[in-house]
Amino acid sequence: MMIRTFGTGSVCALLLSQGSKYATCRAAHLHNGSFDVAIVGGGIVGLASARELILRHPNLTFTLLEKENELALHQTGHNSGVIHSGIYYTPGSLKAKLCVRGAMLTYQYCQKKGVPYKKCGKLIVAVEREEIPRLKALYERGQVNNVPDLRLIDAKAIREKEPYCRGIMALDSPNTGIVDWRIVALTYGKDFQEAGGTVITDFEASDIKVAAESPAGSAEGLKYPIIIKSSQGKEVRCRFVLTCGGLYSDRLSEISGCGSEPRIVPFRGDYLVLKPEKNYLVKGNIYPVPNPRFPFLGFHFTPRMDGSIWLGPNAVLAFKREGYSLFDFDTQDFVNAISYRGPSGVRALALDAEGNLVDDFVFDGGKGELGSRILHIRNAPSPAASSSMAIAEMIADELEKRFQL
Repeated sequence: MMIRTFGTGSVCALLLSQGSKYATCRAAHLHNGSFDVAIVGGGIVGLASARELILRHPNLTFTLLEKENELALHQTGHNSGVIHSGIYYTPGSLKAKLCVRGAMLTYQYCQKKGVPYKKCGKLIVAVEREEIPRLKALYERGQVNNVPDLRLIDAKAIREKEPYCRGIMALDSPNTGIVDWRIVALTYGKDFQEAGGTVITDFEASDIKVAAESPAGSAEGLKYPIIIKSSQGKEVRCRFVLTCGGLYSDRLSEISGCGSEPRIVPFRGDYLVLKPEKNYLVKGNIYPVPNPRFPFLGFHFTPRMDGSIWLGPNAVLAFKREGYSLFDFDTQDFVNAISYRGPSGVRALALDAEGNLVDDFVFDGGKGELGSRILHIRNAPSPAASSSMAIAEMIADELEKRFQL
């Protein structure tokens, strides 16, 4: 599946899906470039939120602004592809609640839309006796989080599920699966457009401000008081703004006059790929028992929808926010990263003013007229893809409350 969207010169969007073509055009709403709500960011969180909002409010006008010429090119298209079940997260936290609900909604959505997925399961395997108490604690945490069908299994049962895996005990999570998250995100985008939403690509938001006066010749007054300007000088007006900027969430906040924390520090995760002739060694996801000294899950085997098997990831400081190869470098991103005090040896995504890792979702608004009309999604950490539909529900609830939609 592929969404092709034409930039600011055209608002027609063409989606190619399994040989069929769908086209929608929202030109009628762009004679003045004005909308009720503008969503900035065409990754999975922005697309899921745009979809949820327009389905709830079909009488409002919505646009989604994306700086690239295609949707879902960055974090959404560069991840392990796992549908997480919600085992690891602190009971009562947003991550726990949203992941469990999000996984359920994802399976239902993929089934309804015909998006390919595999519920291949996951084993979290203890190989040392000292890991067993931590494994049992994970089982208890998963039970509290209402993760379905968890069970502890012994060495024999491990071999039955994964013949080439050895361990003394494992936590079996049959509700964990895999999917191509970019296909999921593009399907959200298709829903958004079919419901009447407008996607504008090649629109990198460089300024967000309150209009000083009405557009020339406009009889609408300040019905659309917020101006979003692109780096190429294009403008979109709206009543309310939602930003889902991912790797650039801190910078979007700053250009709208909000604070810079939490700040994004990019860490790149690299994977190894098994030789194709060795793929038979792994059937489902195989994870180690997490080391409590580190805030990530450790090296694991992950099957992919294309049949390949990945092993990883590591965590290394990226010298560019969208640096997916070893030698990608951006001076501003690098200086921001190394000049900001943070924990060492961890894959830091968002850091607060004290340099501590922010490990849950963060919403932010602001002060004054602009602040009362904007909502920033400042941090949407893993498992944001697995949680995307549940996150979208929460974001839509928050927008309805803040903006009285």
